[in-house]
This record gives sequence, C-alpha cells and structure tokens, in this order.
Amino acid sequence: MATLQGSLFDALLDSTAGIGQLEPQRTELGHGAWVDHQLAWLHGSDTVFDVLESAAPWRAERRQMYERLVDVPRLVSWFGADDALPHPALDDAKRALSAHYRRDEPQGFTTAGMCLYRDGRDSVAWHGDTIGRGRHEDTLVAIVSLGAPRALLLRPRGGGSSHRFMLGHGDLLVMGGSCQRTWEHAVPKTSKPQGPRISVQFRPPGVR
Repeated sequence: MATLQGSLFDALLDSTAGIGQLEPQRTELGHGAWVDHQLAWLHGSDTVFDVLESAAPWRAERRQMYERLVDVPRLVSWFGADDALPHPALDDAKRALSAHYRRDEPQGFTTAGMCLYRDGRDSVAWHGDTIGRGRHEDTLVAIVSLGAPRALLLRPRGGGSSHRFMLGHGDLLVMGGSCQRTWEHAVPKTSKPQGPRISVQFRPPGVR
C-alpha cells in the first residue's frame, strides 16, 4: 500500500484530532442541487486516517457485470445508527453536521459508510445515492475525506459539464437538495502515483 504523505494543514495545527468551526462555501449546481465545501475542517486528520485504516472492519465487495462477478475497486465499511464509530472525531463531526443542517434534514445524520481507496487504481463510477429516500426526495450526504487528495467529480445526470473537487486531509463536501437525483458523482481512476484515501460518508436515515 502506498505511503501517506502528511498534510501541511495537519502539521500546522494541534496534533489532537478534532473538527473546526463549520463555515462551508456553497456552490449552486442548478436543478435544485447544491454542494457545500470546506477545506481541512477535520484537523489532525492523518491521525484519524491511521486509526480508521487499521481499526475499521474493511471488506471487499463483488458485483455482477454482464455475465460475471468482478471485484469492486475499493474496500468498504459500514456503521449503522447504533454502531460505535472507530474515532471520537467522527462522532463530533456527525453531531456538528446534524446541528448545522437541521433545517435541511431534521432527523440529522445517523449512519457512516466508509470507502478506502488504496491507490489510483481504486475508484467509483458515476452514480447517485438513490437507494431509499434519495430516489424521490431531497436528501443530504456529507463526505469527510482523509488521506491523500483525490478528485471527486459531479455532473448533471445524463451527462454534461462537470465540477471537480480535490478532497483529502480533513476536507468536507456536503451534497444537498436534489443532488442525488439530478446529479451524479464519481471518483475516477488515475495513473499518477497516489497515496491512500478514506472517504467517510455521513447519511440521514433511509438514505444509501
């Protein structure tokens, strides 16, 4: 596995992991969709990355593609509403996000899905989180990105010009409004030397 190079933000901030003040910048995407973005919201993120990489119950998944099963190019882990998260900074993040976005999502964030992108060969194809409520109503998905930055792309569903966000080292991206229904997002493969990244996705009840 590639070695993770530490973030300059983490070197300048206190070594104790925690969240900063939540002050994201919003980008209106159109069709009722928006994203909020904040750099280095979770400081000490490389420490959190190390804990999650070693302590989270990672598993490989397989999926049907045409007439054969293929490996999903990333490792995943899932924490339900009643499951203990592997680092207290994630509990703080979930509480802060739930309070900040209470008007958009009164039930708050309850679950945490995690993806481990081991190197540039790991990826996720274009998709929206439309299992459950996201298929027919506005929902929120909040991503806290740990480790080496990777590009997350957003484009209108059905194709069109895309937005690009480089996410890593404690950065936050929140997709809201109709984003899961009217837009798609992806983490593409890259041939460049790439350190590992963990994406932590907080979701409200009934959203996958």
